[in-house]
Amino acid sequence: RADLVTLHCPATPENHRLINRERLALMKPTAHLVNTARGSLVDETALHDALTTGGIASAGLDVFEKEPRTTSPLFALGNVIVSPHLAGIDETSEAAMADRAIDAILAVRRGAPPSRECIVNPEALRPR
Repeated sequence: RADLVTLHCPATPENHRLINRERLALMKPTAHLVNTARGSLVDETALHDALTTGGIASAGLDVFEKEPRTTSPLFALGNVIVSPHLAGIDETSEAAMADRAIDAILAVRRGAPPSRECIVNPEALRPR
């Protein structure tokens, strides 16, 4: 029963369309949904229905299941804010991303794994 639901998780088979018709129906009519993570986390048709029927109040999106997205019924809604998936990118964050990438490359060259903050799926590092 939150007022604001924000998604901050990677896309995995387990959370594909995590926000679906059933979960949207559990939200309050005054609730807001923000997805800045991955487009596949939200069922866009179910979201459109919830937004047009008063199921939830609004949505903020900067990712979509199919990208690049040039058209969507969601774009026409007055209760949806859409931005490109780089809204948080500025010179400082770009420099930090470059530094982390360099640190990860140097770690791998030394035979060490990249730092944990760079790995969202550490199981991928296990020997096969």
